[in-house]
Amino acid sequence: HVQLVESGGGSAQPGGSLTLSCASPDYAYEFGCMGWFRQVPGKERERVASIYLSSHRAIYGSSVKGRFTISRDNAENTVYLQMNRLEPEDTAMYYCAADYRPERCTTDRLNYWGQGTQVTVS
Repeated sequence: HVQLVESGGGSAQPGGSLTLSCASPDYAYEFGCMGWFRQVPGKERERVASIYLSSHRAIYGSSVKGRFTISRDNAENTVYLQMNRLEPEDTAMYYCAADYRPERCTTDRLNYWGQGTQVTVS
């Protein structure tokens, strides 16, 4: 049993900022990869950002590169997504995901998923 819990979603004006958090208190072993994904109705799920937990190297989707930052707090089992210069196109349900396999950082097929948190930019 692995549980991921997201928080921090809400509404923002275009050009504003939000920070999402993903807590992973129940895992038995260190994950190799954690990431953030988003989805809007009728569209395919999109990888927003992923982070290799051993090196802290991050990968960003082209639509958010330069605006969003993913990070991991090693003292607390939490991953963050800092979202700056938000645009209406960022409106989506955002999901936290994790996998013990680091190579999954380049995919959208991670093994564990949270329930999602809504972000609305208008």
